Amino acid sequence: MLIDYHVHALAHGEYEADQAWLSSFVDQACRMGIIEMGFSEHDEFMAGLDLNLFQMLKIERQHDIALRLGIEIDYIPGMEKEITGKLSQADFDYSIGSVHYIDGWAFDHPDYKQGYDDRDIDEIYLRYAQILTQMVSSRLFDIVGHIDLVKIWGHRPQRKNAADYFFPVLQEIKRTGMVVEINSAGLRKPVGELYPASDLLAMLYDLDIPITLGSDAHHPQQMGEGLEKAWAAARRAGYRCVTGFEKHRHVIIPV
Repeated sequence: MLIDYHVHALAHGEYEADQAWLSSFVDQACRMGIIEMGFSEHDEFMAGLDLNLFQMLKIERQHDIALRLGIEIDYIPGMEKEITGKLSQADFDYSIGSVHYIDGWAFDHPDYKQGYDDRDIDEIYLRYAQILTQMVSSRLFDIVGHIDLVKIWGHRPQRKNAADYFFPVLQEIKRTGMVVEINSAGLRKPVGELYPASDLLAMLYDLDIPITLGSDAHHPQQMGEGLEKAWAAARRAGYRCVTGFEKHRHVIIPV
């Protein structure tokens, strides 16, 4: 009875999203007991998803699973107008806003992880949180993607707890009514833990911020991977339901 709202059938452009390929994600989701899933391609690859094919699949599999259409967009300050244009290119059910760049530095890309070596880790966390806050304040998105992605390589701040850097972000999320995903991809990254970490997840619950779930799958074999652990963490924090979307409207789903 889980959901998965963070699925990239095109990955980073490696695959062609024909009917068989899209169906393989749906088949795996059904095998894992997922009742609702969303294809949310990266904005730069969205043109590779045939929306007519998606709609056909949605109708064809409606008795098996609820399919949603989303998009994940990298938030870069100053690019709000361009982002608005990307959000209008299809009739999306939801949008995921994520931060993958800190002032031009692709901090989560393996080719650029050495950037952590010559920067102050606390300053990295601080700047990342500032950009996240700007993203949330823009009100462009429905979901905050992998909220503490900055920890991907295992770096931790020293001057205060990581969660403390995110508290202003959470306050802004609460004010704007956004949803935060529990993203299980961190379990297969060097950091080896969910996004968000347990203490940050507890803060989300205390602020009554709704959550959704995402595996960040880039291949059918990753579909739904780690979501049981994600939901177990959510239950420990106090959650008893997750949030889905239909045409940007919140849909509460008991789990």
